[in-house]
Formats: sequence, C-alpha cells, structure tokens
Amino acid sequence: MNCPKCGTNVDDRASFCPVCGTPLTQQMQQPQNPQPFYRAPITQRNIAVSIVLSIVTCGIYMLYWLYCVANDLNIASGEENDASGGMVVLLSIVTCNIYLLYWYYKAAGKINNIRRANGELIDTSLPILYLILGLFGFSIVSIALIQNELNKVAVQ
Repeated sequence: MNCPKCGTNVDDRASFCPVCGTPLTQQMQQPQNPQPFYRAPITQRNIAVSIVLSIVTCGIYMLYWLYCVANDLNIASGEENDASGGMVVLLSIVTCNIYLLYWYYKAAGKINNIRRANGELIDTSLPILYLILGLFGFSIVSIALIQNELNKVAVQ
C-alpha cells in the first residue's frame, strides 16, 4: 500500500509510514477488492414466469427466451460479435438442436468469463452439465441456469 501523505510504498502490515510517520488506519491496511463487481447493461428476467410461459405456449415462448438469453449473454460477456439470438434460434431449428448443444458449450465458457470478471470461482463442469441437460431433453433447465447467472450481473 502507499502512504496517503507522502506516497511512499509501505508494507501492508505497517502501522506507521517509515518516511513521514503518518499513522495508517485499519481501513487502509485491509486489502481492497482488486476487481470491481461487474454489471452488464441487460435486464433481469423472471425464470419462473419464463418457464411457465414456455410450457403454456408449447415451447414457442422458449424460442423467444433463448433469443433473449443468447443476446444478453453476448452483451454480458463482451462478445457482441458472436452468434446473435436470432442466429442461435434459426440454427437450432435447422440442425434439429445439434447447434443448440454446441451453443450450450460456448455459453458455459461465457458464463465462466463473467464469473472471472467478478472475481468468482469458475465452474469447469458447466459445459458438461448444460450438454447433458440438453441431450436428455431438459433444455429449459439449461436456459434457466444461464438466465440465473445473467440475472446476477444484470443492471437492476
């Protein structure tokens, strides 16, 4: 840490500056969080309402939800030039959800990048979790998990 009066680099455990003698407060001695909490310019979505609407509309709302989640994930991760939500939905339909499985894998990497930006631990099992849920017909759970991570960094 640096002395607030003379700017000398001082040992973090020091109580006084060795050059000018200025007392160093406890607040200054505590290490500051090196990374600010990251917020993305996206809006939160209610997961329960999205799931209910997806079930009631026989999956049509889920396509819209996937579109929104893909766009929000691109914005939150800073990869805005990646495949847009419309492209994800279109390629998922055309390839009978094979592209969606690939997108889940990539989405897990983006989630881990967001976690890393927040100073949180990354979860290396996320890609496998999303793939397994998608393979066994629980895509709605994968999208809900991704939405949950996005809600954590969304501007309120």
